[in-house]
Amino acid sequence: MRRQTFGTQMQGQDVDSASSRLACKRLLFAGLALSALTACASGGGHHHAPKAGRNVGVLLPLTGANARLGQEMLTATRMAMNTPTAPPLDVHDTAAPGSTAATAAQAAVTAGDGLILGPLTTDDTAAAAPVATAAHVPMLAFTSDMSVAQPGVWTLGIAPEQQVRRMVLAARQQGRQHFAAFLPENRLGHALGQALQQVCAENGLQSPQIVYHESLQASVTAGLKTLSAYETRAAAVPQPDAQAELPQTDTAVDPANPDGAPPAAASDQPPAVPAATPDFPAPPFDALLLGDTGLQLGMVINALAETHVDSTHVQIMGPGLWGAFVSKLSALQGAWYAAPDPASRQAFVQQFMARYHHMPTPLADLTYDSAALVKALDQNRPAGSTNGYSVQALTRPEGFGGVDGAFGFLEDGKTRRDLAVFQILPSGGSRIVIPPAGKLRRSAN
Repeated sequence: MRRQTFGTQMQGQDVDSASSRLACKRLLFAGLALSALTACASGGGHHHAPKAGRNVGVLLPLTGANARLGQEMLTATRMAMNTPTAPPLDVHDTAAPGSTAATAAQAAVTAGDGLILGPLTTDDTAAAAPVATAAHVPMLAFTSDMSVAQPGVWTLGIAPEQQVRRMVLAARQQGRQHFAAFLPENRLGHALGQALQQVCAENGLQSPQIVYHESLQASVTAGLKTLSAYETRAAAVPQPDAQAELPQTDTAVDPANPDGAPPAAASDQPPAVPAATPDFPAPPFDALLLGDTGLQLGMVINALAETHVDSTHVQIMGPGLWGAFVSKLSALQGAWYAAPDPASRQAFVQQFMARYHHMPTPLADLTYDSAALVKALDQNRPAGSTNGYSVQALTRPEGFGGVDGAFGFLEDGKTRRDLAVFQILPSGGSRIVIPPAGKLRRSAN
């Protein structure tokens, strides 16, 4: 009998032969068995199907310019998952040669991951999100840019919108009604401005007046003069009496003091107090949002002094970034910024330093929280469910406890944060003046 080739037609080759039919059946069964073994060896087939949806994809830059940061974030992720029953991690390098955030997300979807943690940046999130949403795989990204959030895609970074919302609501409780913003012409400035407009609209407040400025002192000062109606206010300041300022011209001699020497002051009388300068009128707002840092913030501080905008009449507010160099901001005494209560982070910092002997970066907080959240949902998944990563579970009203305080997710992709309000002290530094609102339950993960 001539040797048969599997998969070819067998016409004209003694197809009626019983031995040929038996040989073909044996080859067919052998081929199916080989295919099944190959599928199992490669991780496919039905063998892994029950566990595939439980795996968690992790998208981080593990090589390239952000490799050091990505590696530390991955370390924090594994630290949170360090139990035998934790869901398996499926790690993908978004910066590897030939890889992008989109291809890394596709690899996670193809592997059957039930949830994706990452990617890191706004641009990477925008690229990876369509892949995840098309496959109905929830994504928890590490950017703070809420413009890329959408149903099924949440951003874990502490966003400008969350900070502005916390401060506006606190200022409103103190009777502030007229909000304005003086912001840099950059991405952060526009994010803060959009957030202020949105929060004011949601709370029935007047639409805030917003001015964006360039990075020159002249531009900064001119912009703040316009925003604060400086010229109108300056014209309303009472001018001192010109006659009172003129020196005496009477040449008559005082008989009691013929040599013209100034009379001695009585020892029991206090020194004369100069007349008070009339108050400069308040600007047309009672709360002002700033967004600058570094040298540009110095220019803004100079302009605030020149235009008489200070804490006497105005509650000044700024981004949480101020917390990193608040010891240098005594000129902004009384100003606010919103940020997590650092006391909530202490346990994580101590645990991380005990293991790795250095301070964790703030972004490591986010990956630790996301992994701890995943572990909590996996442990509480419904009986018979592949995983616990449903939208209903992710958006539970009480939220989740985190390294940087409580946080929670909404179905539209928005992320809630329970932030404190800090006030800058006259000597530099800051203190909490309004603690976290406590609307999210601080449940332990």
